[in-house]
Amino acid sequence: MTMKISKYWKAVVAGLVAGSGALGTAAADGVVTSSDVWVIAAAVVGGLGLTWAVPNRTAGAPKHAAPSE
Repeated sequence: MTMKISKYWKAVVAGLVAGSGALGTAAADGVVTSSDVWVIAAAVVGGLGLTWAVPNRTAGAPKHAAPSE
């Protein structure tokens, strides 16, 4: 069984970026409230989950579909 570590790191980085963006927005006024913490947690989970759910493009797959006429 081979393990694709890049798939895991892609999701971890996406969660960290989403969380840090939400934290930066929440801390802009100098106070992080409990509702801000929920938003930050939702951003981290959303970033992790959405990135995990979308598969990587395979090597031979085209970047986009050809237009149908």
